[in-house]
Amino acid sequence: MSVATPVENTLPEALSAAHAAAQAAGLPYAGGVTPQQAWALFEAGDAALVDVRSTEERKFVGHVPGSLHVAWATGTALTRNPRFTRELEAKVPKHAPVLLLCRSGKRSALAAEAAAKAGFTAVFNVLEGFEGEIDAAQHRGGSDGWRFRGLPWVQD
Repeated sequence: MSVATPVENTLPEALSAAHAAAQAAGLPYAGGVTPQQAWALFEAGDAALVDVRSTEERKFVGHVPGSLHVAWATGTALTRNPRFTRELEAKVPKHAPVLLLCRSGKRSALAAEAAAKAGFTAVFNVLEGFEGEIDAAQHRGGSDGWRFRGLPWVQD
């Protein structure tokens, strides 16, 4: 039987379950949630949704309306943003539930790890990302991801 941690006791049920699973798996951050869970939590006001993709990705590929933006990496070369955790802290409190979204869920996992190391206690990765994994035809969005799931998004 697992014992709930103080973080789990203050989280919505979906995040509490994700946190328990992350602890069992030894993840260095609070956990991962599906795009559908992320949207439900964000829409209910239970968590902040922070897009960690570059400004260019948000502009040309699309983004979730009302989401915050703190780039994990910048430019087309995706150069790591050395101010990421400071910029994140300027937008969301360290103990608030935060959902990080990138293209496929990989950069947001790295960003979640860095945020956890910086003292964020309830930072979660949005699994599958905005566009999903790349398929055999070298395309994204055909089998998973925020857009594939039919969740709200807009494009500039």
